[in-house]
Amino acid sequence: MCNHTWDLVDLPEGCKPINCKWIFKRKLRPNGTIEKFKARLVVVGYTQKKGIDYFDTYSPVTKIATIRSLVALAAINDLVVHQLDVKTTFLNGDLEEEIYMRQPEGHVVPGQENKVCKLKRSLYGLKQAPKQWYEKFNNTVVGNGFTVNASDSCVYSKMFGPHCVIICLYVDDMLIFGTNEDVVTKTKHFLSSHFEMKDLGNVDLILGVKLTRTENGFSMCQSHYIEKLLEKFNYFDVTPVRTPYDPSTSLKKNEGSSISQEEYAKILGSVMFLMNYTRPDIAYAVSRLSRYTHNPSYEHWNALHRLLKYLKGTMNWCLHFNKFPPVLEGFCDANWVTDNDEVSSTSGYVFTLGAGAVSWKSAKQTCIACSTMEAEFIALELAGQEAEWLWNLLADIPLWGNKCVPVPLHCDSQAAISVAMSSVYNGKRRHIRIRHASLKLLIKNSVISLDYVKSERNLAD
Repeated sequence: MCNHTWDLVDLPEGCKPINCKWIFKRKLRPNGTIEKFKARLVVVGYTQKKGIDYFDTYSPVTKIATIRSLVALAAINDLVVHQLDVKTTFLNGDLEEEIYMRQPEGHVVPGQENKVCKLKRSLYGLKQAPKQWYEKFNNTVVGNGFTVNASDSCVYSKMFGPHCVIICLYVDDMLIFGTNEDVVTKTKHFLSSHFEMKDLGNVDLILGVKLTRTENGFSMCQSHYIEKLLEKFNYFDVTPVRTPYDPSTSLKKNEGSSISQEEYAKILGSVMFLMNYTRPDIAYAVSRLSRYTHNPSYEHWNALHRLLKYLKGTMNWCLHFNKFPPVLEGFCDANWVTDNDEVSSTSGYVFTLGAGAVSWKSAKQTCIACSTMEAEFIALELAGQEAEWLWNLLADIPLWGNKCVPVPLHCDSQAAISVAMSSVYNGKRRHIRIRHASLKLLIKNSVISLDYVKSERNLAD
């Protein structure tokens, strides 16, 4: 009510009010104990009609690769990192559409039972609520002199003389990076003057990831998440193994009946969240197992069991970001077609900054490669796209000192590097012509530089 979220009015003729309901939940601490009980009023948004109750709904959120890159920069520059939480986030957004809602249960005003709520602020459940919140936040910080990052519109930076502060927003979770405590405090006071904030102090847990300051930088870990995952699916007492995937295993499509498909999808989805955030070492295994989610067999289940056993033995593994080396570099590789029922190879890449991985991927190639060289070339071009995005992301941050230095991209295929550097067009490779042109342009514009690396030293292998 303190936000003046609605006015009580008579329902205009021809208008239909939307319903609302109360949602009750328990907010838990990282150790599983109850922190507090919450009650939230939510609009039944699925009854909204496009073109009447809402128009646009898109709202950006920062990528996890952005957060890892900023943490790596914090380690390199010894930054202060604080965390804020926005209270009643979506109630801050101003509505542009005319929306009427029935009075909430338990809060019907006596004597005005026939009146409805004309919404002035966005409520949880409205389709446009995330968009309105982002626009309000964006206009507020940009109006205070912050600059929006061109590669990630949820990252803002500002110079206070020789000092720099960076804001990274993920819906209602916020990280503040600063070169000293003073600029961080000033930024927090500015934000608190416009929004109701909860100051969480030094960063501890962000998006389910434990972020810890170490002697040489920062570490990111999800050991608590792995423990809960193994307990939830009754795998906590399994015997650990040393590798996430057995390369001698030949997985094939299941032509028979599905074996516990729903359970398979649940486990794999939980593991995929882990892989996307802090575990590049399981990217290939997750990529392979994901191809059989629709109809898993006993062989697929055995491979998934092995992955969970591997997680049991590596539960406490972390991503470490150190002060050195302060260089962004990438590694890429490709896995030639190994299964009889597949025609596509697999691409993989990993980028490191401050000795820690900031971005990685393992995925089936969308273009059929006719040779191992072409498979490596397709992987090289895919890594080049990510290198360009990371290069632009860091170039827009004042603290990044290597703005004109190309990203070293390491590949263990001399043939693929030779083709990428060559200006000669071969008609036999016309199916990868656009990729060839894209990669050559990145090299010409000094975004990337290609280097050969032996397979045993290729981090993406």
